[in-house]
Amino acid sequence: MKRFLLTLMALSFLSAILFADEKPKGKISGYMFGDIYWIAANHQSEIRDQNGIWFRRIYFTYDYILSKAFSTRFRLEMNSPGDFTTSAKLEPFIKDAYLKWKSGRHQIILGISPTPTWNVVEKVWGYRSLEKTPLDLQKFGSSRDFGVALKGGLDRGGKVRYHLMLANGNSTKSETNKGKKVLISLGLNPTKQIILEAYGDWNDNPGENDWFTVQGFAGYQTDKTRIGVLFAHQIRKVEDNDDIVLQLGSVFVVVRTSDKLALFARADRMFDPNPKGNKISYIPFDK
Repeated sequence: MKRFLLTLMALSFLSAILFADEKPKGKISGYMFGDIYWIAANHQSEIRDQNGIWFRRIYFTYDYILSKAFSTRFRLEMNSPGDFTTSAKLEPFIKDAYLKWKSGRHQIILGISPTPTWNVVEKVWGYRSLEKTPLDLQKFGSSRDFGVALKGGLDRGGKVRYHLMLANGNSTKSETNKGKKVLISLGLNPTKQIILEAYGDWNDNPGENDWFTVQGFAGYQTDKTRIGVLFAHQIRKVEDNDDIVLQLGSVFVVVRTSDKLALFARADRMFDPNPKGNKISYIPFDK
């Protein structure tokens, strides 16, 4: 991690020298949200009636634009564990740390950056402060990973887009094996209102324990309405045992009735038991 950060700083410094005639710009931003909660009912009887206050997310972000072509982002995140047992102090960790090069419709991103797993779905859903997107909630993957990404548009009108990533496959944690993760999404916007996306990944885990994921998403959005439908299928290889096959479907609707008021409804369905259901933060699921 230290070596990467030093490399990122060196590349940023070199870019600043190469584009010294362009005035760099820095920006600090951040936000936070949380809950006042009460567990009215749950399959885990020991957490029923538990209540309190917690932070679900705290961001501190520094964006630095070196030139028209180069920019960097450094972001820290911290949150309450949400496992109903950990009482340690909140500790920040690196959420984003990358250097981005942009030319025309295309970008190359080096470092810890957003994955294509649910990046588009989360933007259409628009209510991360209320709940995670389905694949995020059910631990099908990670929102960040450490590697190199290529993304952009394949046509001048911006109707066809791609996001390809080669990463460690260990999220923001350090790499501990030789396997890597390949992630790719292809998107189509036939009109300004319609969003279509096909996504797939392969995580080369140690031994015969690879994960394979595919997802299809269709969305519709206007100034007042957002609708989304998705279906995901994941195979988790288990060495010397039967594979774990998970399928997930979700649909949501958001209707803005005024500038300050919106109504929404969302339904998720796991068609198979999630072996990590009890470890889902803030709202553990039965297996």
